Amino acid sequence: MREFGYRRVLDVRDAVGLLDADPDARYLAGGTNLVDLMKTGVERPGRLVDVRELPLDRVESTPDGGLRIGATVTNSDLAAHPDVRRRYPMLTQAVLAGASGQLRNMATVGGNLLQRTRCAYFTDTSLPCNKRNPGSGCPAIRGEHHNHAILGASGQCVAVHPSDMAVALAALDAVVHYETAEGPGTLPLDAFYLPVGDTPHRETALPEGALITGVSLPPAPVAARSRYRKVRERASYAFAIGSVAAALDLHDGTVSAVRLAYGAVASRPWRARTAERTLLGAPANAETFAEAADAELAAARPLPHNAYKVTLMRNLTVALLGELAEEATR
Repeated sequence: MREFGYRRVLDVRDAVGLLDADPDARYLAGGTNLVDLMKTGVERPGRLVDVRELPLDRVESTPDGGLRIGATVTNSDLAAHPDVRRRYPMLTQAVLAGASGQLRNMATVGGNLLQRTRCAYFTDTSLPCNKRNPGSGCPAIRGEHHNHAILGASGQCVAVHPSDMAVALAALDAVVHYETAEGPGTLPLDAFYLPVGDTPHRETALPEGALITGVSLPPAPVAARSRYRKVRERASYAFAIGSVAAALDLHDGTVSAVRLAYGAVASRPWRARTAERTLLGAPANAETFAEAADAELAAARPLPHNAYKVTLMRNLTVALLGELAEEATR
């Protein structure tokens, strides 16, 4: 591991100022992803700016009935918060599905959003990777890609985003708040993650040196009846091979409100807006749910060894929406 400097900060402006003055620095909170990448040589910061003690560790109700979640709130505290459990259960379920208790105790909301892909070609510095070394190639396309993207990929990169929490946040229309040397800013989660295109090394639209300060969730009555379902290759603490965050409301047997997002199928959390449009005003039955999933997955472009994800995501969508519809009619 490269030698690095270390500085702990207690003020947001101090943190931002340090990165503004030193482009070789990185923010450190829980370190559950960054430290691993430093050990493998993928990340080589000259200085770590420890933001763990910043006053950003609260979950608070907003005047409009939503929630504001501080960037240093731990995953454990987020999942256990009574307002999150009651008003946004899919978020609690996604966080609990994401990692072991030990990791959840360290990992933070801001860091979770900035997770890097777990693609083996990205984490092995002896191999080419456009995300790590632009222009070097994407060996996953012809190599090991059984858990790679089927939606929104490009000829430059087929890696998937690993976060479970971000999938639920995508379905909930979350907004990311950040601070820069020029002042504060916001990004809707839809705009936070960039399409992979020809620049897979540019993963987010955050300005250079920006510090995430929190995430806000707008009021969403539909989210009170919501679930997150994750499929993985082993029963505990593995990254998803496919996941769905869903919320559903019915009126007289038809879909009156719906939120749907997919995980582990693209380079970013995938908001299933085509499926949502298909569902709105339609009968709440298995046929409609399958039609909506098929409409969304019509854009899938699987590789030879991950075509199973199309069927997996279709079945997950139908099953999860079916459970929510049954619950709504009790």
